[in-house]
Amino acid sequence: MALTRRGFTGMSAGLLSMLAAPVAVASRCREPQVPDPRQTLGPFGPRSTAEEVAAGLDLSGKNIVITGCNSGLGLESMRVLAARGAHVIGTARSSEKAVQACESIAGETTPMVLELTDFDSIRSCAETIRTLDVPIDVLMCNAGVMAVQELRLYNGVEMQFAVNHLGHFLLVNELLDSVKAAQAGRIVILSSCAHHAEVPGGIDFDNLDGSKSYSPWPAYRRSKLANGLHAMELARRLEGTGVTSNAVHPGVIKTNLWRQLPDEVSDEGMNKTVPEGAATQCYVGVNPIPAEITGQYFADCNPVVANPLMYDRTLASRLWEVSEQLTAV
Repeated sequence: MALTRRGFTGMSAGLLSMLAAPVAVASRCREPQVPDPRQTLGPFGPRSTAEEVAAGLDLSGKNIVITGCNSGLGLESMRVLAARGAHVIGTARSSEKAVQACESIAGETTPMVLELTDFDSIRSCAETIRTLDVPIDVLMCNAGVMAVQELRLYNGVEMQFAVNHLGHFLLVNELLDSVKAAQAGRIVILSSCAHHAEVPGGIDFDNLDGSKSYSPWPAYRRSKLANGLHAMELARRLEGTGVTSNAVHPGVIKTNLWRQLPDEVSDEGMNKTVPEGAATQCYVGVNPIPAEITGQYFADCNPVVANPLMYDRTLASRLWEVSEQLTAV
């Protein structure tokens, strides 16, 4: 199969300066490694939808946790996977949002409250999920914030790092035993091609509180690099357990993620619809083709080459240790 490339045709110059386009390459592997650029992985690509990657699958008996289920990619992922028979545990920042989202779709769903800036809320949500006494077949870390314009601190760190990385880091650790209890658990962590842009020093461990400097886009990029490093290090630590861990770039889609940005951000800069944007995370989460792949960064339903920093084991190990300290795991 031929090498494929992500297309950013029609994207504005401003968005191109914010986000960097990865080159789509493929690999089938059990251990984390840089993908092999010689072939694509399967029949899906940039225009595939979540419906298409899940078509024909019977997910009856599967339990799937999706954070940020109330809108955008989370809602579409929940809708598609519940329609295929999965029991989806959908989390949102409030009970009202979680219930409304779950009631808006067909299938078996359970609404949960999860506020990713609040460690107590994360632990409470995880404890409630554990009381269901079911294995977690897929843990999809979908929720996030982007380009928060002013510095906000939660648990002593700036908001984007707190929500996008630390909140999900704690949730994954809290639910890891439930994922291991599944026959072949999968952890899917949403990153972004934004991590390809320049991020001097990788993770600025001496400035996690933004006290030395703060800029919305570099902070977002670092949080997305942290998501990828988390997925890679998790894959290494889960080797031999049967659980896979991968990072995903969904595409550039106009969802609530853009709510922090000025109104001049237009639809013209977007390169995918919501159904297309939810495809890669659903593909990595439930499709049988990537079932044995772990420690990879996916875009357009294929493993792709990430920023070299994402493969830096020393950086990943340090991030893990610092994250443990900050979340008191």
